[in-house]
Amino acid sequence: MPSARVGIIGAGIAGPVLAMLLKQKGYECVVYERLEEPSDQGLGIALQANGIAVLAKIPGLLDAIGGHSIDAFYFYSALPEDAGLLGTSEYPRHMRETTGHPLVTLRRPLMQARIIDFAQEFGVPVVFGHNMETLEQHDDGVTVAFANGVKETFSFVVGCDGLHSRTRACLFGDMPADYTGVTHCGGMSPTPEFWKGKRAPADIYGDGVYMIVLPLDDDITAWAISQREAEAKEDWRAIDEAAAEDFKKNSPFADWPYGAGELVKNSLKIIKYGIYDRPEPRSWHQGRVLLAGDAAHPISPHLGQGANQAYEDFDLLLELLEERNPSAEPPSTQTLDAIFTDLEHARIPRMSDLLQKARAQGEIGTVAGVEACMERNAMIRDMCSDPEKVKARFGA
Repeated sequence: MPSARVGIIGAGIAGPVLAMLLKQKGYECVVYERLEEPSDQGLGIALQANGIAVLAKIPGLLDAIGGHSIDAFYFYSALPEDAGLLGTSEYPRHMRETTGHPLVTLRRPLMQARIIDFAQEFGVPVVFGHNMETLEQHDDGVTVAFANGVKETFSFVVGCDGLHSRTRACLFGDMPADYTGVTHCGGMSPTPEFWKGKRAPADIYGDGVYMIVLPLDDDITAWAISQREAEAKEDWRAIDEAAAEDFKKNSPFADWPYGAGELVKNSLKIIKYGIYDRPEPRSWHQGRVLLAGDAAHPISPHLGQGANQAYEDFDLLLELLEERNPSAEPPSTQTLDAIFTDLEHARIPRMSDLLQKARAQGEIGTVAGVEACMERNAMIRDMCSDPEKVKARFGA
């Protein structure tokens, strides 16, 4: 019997990875992307140990992705009443020594482009300019109709099309994600002298706000400021030039210490977007169609786990498929329903926990008032004294 044909919707940093994992198990996969070319949106991304463990199952992929190996995490306070270094953690170095893989950071658009190139060389078709409109399920397959008139039929479909998932809308209707009350304003900048040679991301905490500093290579550093504000769209687009110049010159963050002010003043571009999630994950599938990654469980970025959790989804999906459908032949709807249900039963509790932890970290970082901020700083100091607490801080 021929191999099952799988349609994967979305060619971000998740969909092509799933296609390669499935291809290794004998499935025939095609990835469809609504855009005409890979996106140039986004800033930096961090690959943590749990995500790297999955990517390592595709020979050569980690080398192709590359990235900037990090050695430590730093935590600073910019609060005048309690300023200074709160603590450091060598958790990244420990993970490299125990797992054989470094934790890495890199530019998100660059990572996406490298994954797509590798997937195509791996033999996975990645088809651009195909905006999915409808899904029609049959007893033995799923027909996907695209806006350009193309129709394709698959044994099953996985939606990896992000927060604004069209796949989700086809299954469950319009279900907007929840605004967390926090925005990100960020950019990419030449690395300040303060951060050169440190190879370490950092959190810098103020009153009602905190900044994430993420080195992308030796010369460029990404940064993002989290604060509680009125709702903003999640589109990752750069703000207009006049607004960006005003922010760089006149925002209070231009005077922050520890290289933070230099990052703001020298930013090459500035983007602003709201942070959204789904705090109570529910069903991720219907019949022969499954949601994965942000399409199923968008998570706020305060743990740095977004992409890594998509890869955890894939790892369990492959395990269940190998157990229930080892021949990679077209599975029955009953078999797929059992696989997808088992995946939900295992993954939804994990994601529910992480979603709450991510929201909590956002709330901790944006507490307001000197007394509350000093309590927050004390908690960070205590966390840095215990490697297990640091590990938990990042959802590992």
